[in-house]
Amino acid sequence: MTPGAALAGPDGVPRCPWALSTEDYVAYHDEEWGRPVHGDDALFERLSLEAFQSGLSWITILRRRPGFRAAFAGFRIAAVAAFTDEDRERLLADPGIIRNRAKIDATLANARALAEWSPGELDALVWSHAPDPAGRPAPRTLADLPAVTPESTALAKALKKRGLRFVGPTTAYALMQACGLVDDHLADCAARGRGPGA
Repeated sequence: MTPGAALAGPDGVPRCPWALSTEDYVAYHDEEWGRPVHGDDALFERLSLEAFQSGLSWITILRRRPGFRAAFAGFRIAAVAAFTDEDRERLLADPGIIRNRAKIDATLANARALAEWSPGELDALVWSHAPDPAGRPAPRTLADLPAVTPESTALAKALKKRGLRFVGPTTAYALMQACGLVDDHLADCAARGRGPGA
């Protein structure tokens, strides 16, 4: 058995090994991770959650996602951009999310910045950094997965230039993985190569 290679779960289906530690991860891996995500609000949500995840385990964020969605008005950019100081205080006291002042402030600032963009502009900017899949061999083990790529560095730089915060190259690459700009399911994983709704 190759360390870090795809493993069969209890149902016999081979998956990326990180997906097998909890049922929450299995569902997220099978149904969401790596499938293309489009739409400004949907990408704002993923960008925000990846920022909140910085320094934490993704499972911590995944299990709080319903709380985050409730607290941040479903991550509708226009709604979050209109949040007041009272909303900020509410968020800082909300046990359903990660109450990190810097991350909350960055999310509110990002929404205000994005509210000034044209509809579809965030989607277009993010997806303009998707690498050519033909130039990326399928990863065989977790060791083959980068934490940062030239494309994620460029995406982070582009977002920062446009006024967004808490979007370094590592966070940008996690966003690219989660939103299907790259297919980082392992070569032997059953989910590799699935498109939306597959």
